[in-house]
Amino acid sequence: MSIEVSQLTRFFGQAPAVHQLDMSVPSGAVTGLVGPNGAGKTTLLLMLAALLAPDHGTIRVAGLDPVTQPREVHRAVGWMPDAFGTWDSLTCTEILLTFAAAQGMDADAARPRAVEMLSLVHLEEMARTPARVLSRGQKQRLGLARALIHAPKVLLLDEPAAGMDPRSRADLRVLLRDLASGGTTILLSSHILTEMEEMVDGVVFMSHGTAVTSPPGWGPAPGQAGSGAPGPLPIQRTWRMRALDAGRLGQWTRSAQLPVTAEEDGAVRLPVADDAAAARLLRGAVEAGVEVVSFAPLSGTLEETYLALEGERR
Repeated sequence: MSIEVSQLTRFFGQAPAVHQLDMSVPSGAVTGLVGPNGAGKTTLLLMLAALLAPDHGTIRVAGLDPVTQPREVHRAVGWMPDAFGTWDSLTCTEILLTFAAAQGMDADAARPRAVEMLSLVHLEEMARTPARVLSRGQKQRLGLARALIHAPKVLLLDEPAAGMDPRSRADLRVLLRDLASGGTTILLSSHILTEMEEMVDGVVFMSHGTAVTSPPGWGPAPGQAGSGAPGPLPIQRTWRMRALDAGRLGQWTRSAQLPVTAEEDGAVRLPVADDAAAARLLRGAVEAGVEVVSFAPLSGTLEETYLALEGERR
């Protein structure tokens, strides 16, 4: 596991922001962190980034201890807070070079890396622009470039899509998937749940400072090999299929023994693991003579669970 947490606790005064949290996050995957305001998500991310010390418990990030090895963790982790502070008089390039130097990067290597990162987040035209003129969304993209400047093994993102326009959010989804495919471990917190649902492989729900291992409507969190802590819950994607002949559609789903939920108009909803599974189902339906009119994913599973957790908090 790239991130392992055991019995993690952090108090602010007498109130526990994080309480006896057990969690593991796999490498090479995008994991979402979901929970109401005050659930402890940002506090957890700060402790993982070696920016806040826990009161109790243990943490391992890429095999490193943030308490005893904070500098090593800083070099292994890319951290993007929800509000990216900048030096308004510095240009975008100067800001990236400053953070590259703070990470111990060689100046000759840092400059082309800064150019590459600005291009990656589509800010190359703003390279010489002072940060004070950037919009909120542009500052978010610059914050992402800053988090990636030193090619971290682990990426921690707190509300990364806040202030971004739809095009930038779509670019963010593609970028995070590409980084995960290359082996980067990504843990992100966001309240834009429809966006998160499309980009994450699994999700950790938090409430009252701890991980919810069996949230409403979900099965128990799976254990991770080599770790006693529960891992992320796999995203439950539901697709809806509608056909010209609802009877033939129903006959096919029964003969294929598919776990479907029928709707009043004859359409069916069924769980689908991934895009490859969706393609196999569509091919199977067509080969069985089902004239499929539409077959598309539904969203809202994360939002429904979030609202249930918010209701429990109140």
